[in-house]
Amino acid sequence: MKAERDFPKFTVSAKGTRWVENGHPWIYEAEITDAPDCENGALVDAVSEKGKYLGTGFLSLSSKIRIRLVSRNANDSFNEDFWRRRASYAWDYRKTVMPGDTSACRFIFGESDGFPGLTVDRFNDVLVTQTLSAGMEKRKDLIFPILLETLKEDGQEIRGIYERNDVAIRALEGLDEGKGWFYGEGETVTEIAENGIRYLVDFENGQKTGFFLDQKYNRLAVARIARGKKVLDCFTHTGSFALNAALGGAQSVTAVDISRSAIDMAIANAERNGLKDRMDFLAADIFDLLPSLIQKGGKPYDLIILDPPAFTKSRRTADRAEKGYKEINLRALQLLPRGGYLATASCSHFMPSERFVSMLKSAARDAGVELKQIEARQQAPDHPILWNVPETDYLKFYIFQAV
Repeated sequence: MKAERDFPKFTVSAKGTRWVENGHPWIYEAEITDAPDCENGALVDAVSEKGKYLGTGFLSLSSKIRIRLVSRNANDSFNEDFWRRRASYAWDYRKTVMPGDTSACRFIFGESDGFPGLTVDRFNDVLVTQTLSAGMEKRKDLIFPILLETLKEDGQEIRGIYERNDVAIRALEGLDEGKGWFYGEGETVTEIAENGIRYLVDFENGQKTGFFLDQKYNRLAVARIARGKKVLDCFTHTGSFALNAALGGAQSVTAVDISRSAIDMAIANAERNGLKDRMDFLAADIFDLLPSLIQKGGKPYDLIILDPPAFTKSRRTADRAEKGYKEINLRALQLLPRGGYLATASCSHFMPSERFVSMLKSAARDAGVELKQIEARQQAPDHPILWNVPETDYLKFYIFQAV
């Protein structure tokens, strides 16, 4: 028996109804045919033009994504117990897919965990959040303590929650930017361990929430093939791929990033793990460095790692991004000896797998090599992919031998 509905009703077009019934949780402004006056972030019901209940979600008055569905169950009540169940499901999932490896992980991955517009990363004793929807912003005073309680009940000690809401995308939701402690206080650096390597994470000033957790097991895959090899890690950021290669037994590792501050942190991480003796570090633009190495001649590296930042964050710039991806992959393949190894990634949802693969084939053809695939991988399972939400499937990662 359905519960009485006391939420405002938003009518969705036939096209939008098909979209929702096919499983996508977003309803766009253009598909709303009738809308009552409501405050930003309110919970509202979405119904078809025939009055069929489609789901309940957060209203975003400033965004083209007008409604983000939270539930398709007409009997749900969005109280503490509801969010506590969602948090418990999310944490139990992490413990199942990453047993014994949850001290540094993504706890909440937005729509994939039923928390539209919320990202929560755990870095040892701190939770770092990004709140990117008006509805979640409106309810964080309710939800954030529940997250802490969920971990505490499992024996996990968390000293605070730090908000990293210093992102321009919040403006699309009519929200202000900012960062700071939601709960707790003290230093904004903590230590994590990943794949046996210790890192200092500056969650106040580091990129995104402070550390990129999605490549955790891809870094381990690189470590497995790095033994005895001379490695070039491009776009190293704070050194994570380079450190995994060094720990994996690489003969030497050169870590490169355009950011001097990132290189300084990578050096500190290498010293922290006793790996600096087989590593060297360079602040340089990869787009300049790779051609200059080719011009010098020789094949100085056996394994090249390409883990660039997202070259595109919209479909509008995807063509330009593809040219950038091809440029670095072509130069890396030209620089490798026959039988050398390439690990290459794209973290942009707007560079879909088919297009990334097509680009790699083109780069290999122009370099005069064939690609022997060793592994095709995606993001770590704490960033779960919902098949009905393509936006959650964003990371492509391949390891090849060039023959």
